Amino acid sequence: MFDRIVLGKGSTYGSSVVFLVEDDSRLSALVGEYLQSEGYSVTIIPDGSEAAAKIPAEQPDLVILDVMLPGMDGFEVCRSIRPAYSGPILMMTARDDEVDEILGLEIGADDYLTKPVRPRVLLSRVKALLRRSTQDSVPNNGAMNFGDLRVDIANRRVEVADTVIHLTTAELDLLQLLAEHAGETMSRDQLSRSLRGIDYDGLDRTIDLRVARLRKKIELNPSQPRYILSVRGAGYMLPPEPDCG
Repeated sequence: MFDRIVLGKGSTYGSSVVFLVEDDSRLSALVGEYLQSEGYSVTIIPDGSEAAAKIPAEQPDLVILDVMLPGMDGFEVCRSIRPAYSGPILMMTARDDEVDEILGLEIGADDYLTKPVRPRVLLSRVKALLRRSTQDSVPNNGAMNFGDLRVDIANRRVEVADTVIHLTTAELDLLQLLAEHAGETMSRDQLSRSLRGIDYDGLDRTIDLRVARLRKKIELNPSQPRYILSVRGAGYMLPPEPDCG
């Protein structure tokens, strides 16, 4: 048994720091060793209250967060850290309940896996969540303006009417992708593959919930969006010149 383990960096990537918040010592050791073997530096935290204090203070590159935890459950931890932590959060749970998944995504989780998790699936999700926030270059490294919306890709900064908007990494990645393809309809499959590294299965609501969260932050009236438009039966689009009416 252990309270907290820091596993050293491996040789494959050797840069990204992952906090694994999981109270099952056997599972956390297996997951931690697997990620470490893939080149990640992994810190295991078995208590929700400890995680809620350490994540904002230490700002890891990614958090893998179990739902059932002592101290604070995963939902409470996610809700608590979101105002001070913008990095990706991947939630895991043994409960196969769509309500849990929707709740987790609505309070700020970026992706969701149900146990038992296959190692390669977990690794693909981790890579996808980290890819866009840690990429060395982007197609357009300048700022793009869409009416009152300003997306500064180089500095990963978003403003609406000269007010800085705090976005999570996943929200910013979604907005950046739509901005880079302004005027084009991006299907849910394109968005899911680009942002999550998996194909859209026709049922998963992750992309839709991420769009809804983003709209709440950048739209004056999320029910009548100007910036992120729904294209019926096709996907989403950020128009080059939003309606200013």
